[in-house]
Amino acid sequence: MKTQNLIETTNLTKQYGKTLCVNSLHMQVPQGAIYGFLGPNGAGKSTTLKMILGLVRPTAGSITLFGSPLKETNRIRLLSATGSLIESPSYYGHLTGEENLHILQTLKGCPKEDIDRVLRIVRLEEARKKKVSHYSLGMKQRLGLASALLGFPRLLILDEPTNGLDPAGIQEMRELICTLPAEYGITVVVSSHLLGEIDQMADHVGIIRKGRLVFQDTMAKLHTHATQQIALRTGRPAETLSLLRRSGLEVTKEDDYLLIPMTDDNRIAALCRQLCEQNIPLYRIEKRENSLEDIFLALTGKETSL
Repeated sequence: MKTQNLIETTNLTKQYGKTLCVNSLHMQVPQGAIYGFLGPNGAGKSTTLKMILGLVRPTAGSITLFGSPLKETNRIRLLSATGSLIESPSYYGHLTGEENLHILQTLKGCPKEDIDRVLRIVRLEEARKKKVSHYSLGMKQRLGLASALLGFPRLLILDEPTNGLDPAGIQEMRELICTLPAEYGITVVVSSHLLGEIDQMADHVGIIRKGRLVFQDTMAKLHTHATQQIALRTGRPAETLSLLRRSGLEVTKEDDYLLIPMTDDNRIAALCRQLCEQNIPLYRIEKRENSLEDIFLALTGKETSL
C-alpha cells in the first residue's frame, strides 16, 4: 500500500523582484517520515517552508496538505493540524515557560493537559515555573518545540531548530525530534544546512540548491551514491601506474596516491604480489569512500543532479 504524502508541492515558485528564490519545486513528504530539507544558507529552505505554512504567498505553483489543496477557504482548517518552529522561537520573557504555553494553549483551543505532556516531552518540567528570560538558549529552543507540539499536530515543520545550540543542545534536540513519529505519530520536516545533522535524524531527504530540488529520496538511497576506491602509495609511482593499467584497471592520481576502483580481496592480493615481484616498494594501501559531505558538496556546487 502506497504511503500518503502529507505535503506535496507542484511547480512551487517564489520570486521577489528579479530574484527567483524557489524555482518549480516538487516536494513530497511521506506520512510518518522525518524529512530532512537540506541546502546551503540562502538556498530557499525557509521561503519554501513559509509558503507551506501560508506565511508567504507563492508566485506560482500549488501546495497540497493532508491530501487537500491549500486554499484561502481551507487554510485555517489544514494548518490547525500543523505545528511549526520557524527561525527563533517567540516568547514573553517576563512570563514562565508554563504561562507562555498556557497562552498558546488557549489560542489553539487544545486541552490544558497538553501543557504537561509537551513539557514532559521536551524535558522542561522542572523549569516550568521559571521566567523564560532566565532560560538558556537550548531551553528556549525546547520551549519553542513545546509550543509547536501543543495540540499534537499531524505535521511538524522545524526550520533550523539547532541553530546556535552547543553540542549537548544539538544532541538533545536531535533525540527529541527522532522520537516524534514513532511515539506520537507526528510527521516531521526539519531544515538544515548541515548534512551530518540530517543524516542522524532523517529517513527521507530533499536537497535544494538555488531554489531547485536537486535530490529527493530516502537517506538510504543517498548513501548508495557513495563510491569506494583503493588507494596505493608506492616507491615508484610511474611503474606502478603502468603495471595497474596493464592489469586492465582504471587508475587516477591524487597527490602521491594512485586510486583504483574497489575490487575483491583476491585481486588486491595478486596486485601486491606483482608489485613485490617487480621490486616496487608498497608503502601504503587503504580503502577510501567519498562521504555524504562529498555528495552534498557535489550536488549543491554543480548544476547536475543525481
